Amino acid sequence: MITGQQIRIARYALRWSAEVLAEAVDVNPKTIRRIEAADGLPDSTMKTISQIQTVLEAAGIEFIGTPDDGPGIRIY
Repeated sequence: MITGQQIRIARYALRWSAEVLAEAVDVNPKTIRRIEAADGLPDSTMKTISQIQTVLEAAGIEFIGTPDDGPGIRIY
């Protein structure tokens, strides 16, 4: 599972707007902003979080750590 902060940082690293990520995942940009505002595990469906993770990983992001231990990203 990835955190809201990891999603936000990954999106910034890719220089994507919330709208770009939302379009890639087929959700409303407000959903992306709400998920990114979470101080840990986002309050959203596993399907949505999984789709976000898949899209960001396909764009070159590697999620590292766990929500409780050093969550972060790498760009590859």
